[in-house]
Amino acid sequence: MSFVSEFNSLPVPSLVQRSLAATPEDFRNSLARSKVSLADFAHLISPAGSKNLEPLSRRSHQLTQQRFGKVIRLFAPLYLSNECINNCSYCGFSRDNAILRVTLSIDDVRREAEELKSQGFRNILLVAGEHPKFVSNNYLRDCVAALHDDIPSVSLEVGPMETEEYRPLVNAGADGLVVYQETYERSIYDQMHTAGPKKNFDWRLETPERAYNAGFRRLGIGALYGLADWRYEALCVAAHADYLLRNCWKAQLTISLPRLRPCAGEFEPLTHMTDRDLTQLICAFRVMFPDVGLVLSTREPAKLRDGLIPLGVTMVSAGSHTEPGGYTGAGKEKLHQTVRGRIVEVGSSEWADGKGTAATGQFNIADERSAHEVADLIRKLGYEPVWKDWDAALTT
Repeated sequence: MSFVSEFNSLPVPSLVQRSLAATPEDFRNSLARSKVSLADFAHLISPAGSKNLEPLSRRSHQLTQQRFGKVIRLFAPLYLSNECINNCSYCGFSRDNAILRVTLSIDDVRREAEELKSQGFRNILLVAGEHPKFVSNNYLRDCVAALHDDIPSVSLEVGPMETEEYRPLVNAGADGLVVYQETYERSIYDQMHTAGPKKNFDWRLETPERAYNAGFRRLGIGALYGLADWRYEALCVAAHADYLLRNCWKAQLTISLPRLRPCAGEFEPLTHMTDRDLTQLICAFRVMFPDVGLVLSTREPAKLRDGLIPLGVTMVSAGSHTEPGGYTGAGKEKLHQTVRGRIVEVGSSEWADGKGTAATGQFNIADERSAHEVADLIRKLGYEPVWKDWDAALTT
């Protein structure tokens, strides 16, 4: 039985109502439990919990220090391609957006990775849109293999695949797979994904299990906050994490908490999640999942990220670029637009102005500090920035 079967039987709407109706006593009782259930989690993310953020934050801080110590892992995304066959209303890479696109060559990828390595990174997340014509399985395998000797930890955030398609990527050296469900609310998912294979909700939901069966040692999940009600999404993420911890227990699990950011297409969020809501959710996830990594990206502004680090976050990106070639300018000579799978040279169509100098990013980042500025801040907070915490040699 996959998580899809369990998910279909979850009483999520009633859990949301339970959360909204929770009393301060419900919150205190759930916070005091040594093992937190999904119903308790609903109490922790309740309006009553928002009014009692201090004790929740204090417990989250204590658990994080106890389980992870005073360290923060650093990683950087390396975008391989912004080509995509999916139409996703909220994404800058969406197929019908008239953006400047490029797919990096293997040499370009090496050049980008060398720059990130010079900054200190030994943990890189390879990101690409879903487009088999430009981003084939062999291309991804070759990218991983090209970096494996110099970058101990290479993870992927790419279009979902079959288990057997993942195995060559694992064999090439990829150790982590990140996949956001985007939204766990089926009707909104259908509304947001208007064309392409990403329309298949259940196929995407089962992706972490297929990745685990292929041998990935780290799995990352999350929802994109700003589509459905944040409490609904959080309860679904919690249920999904609980399932994976029970059934994919040999892998490490991380939960990301991305909020929608401005991007090409000018999509406006459907719902709003405040900074206080985000803080409450991070702490609630930590209380329910003491040993799960919590990831906060440069989608969030510097001041907020600095304040959240002591509360439960264990992993952050830094100095990020969300466009292919963003770190070195690699691939600029190959910029183009793509219309119905056909490459259109910049300036050769009536809607291209020829003024672009870089590929279009997936979204605008909020924390524009360099990696070393973020690392220095982490030290000032009394934590140790960790650039590398894994090496394949440890298992041989």
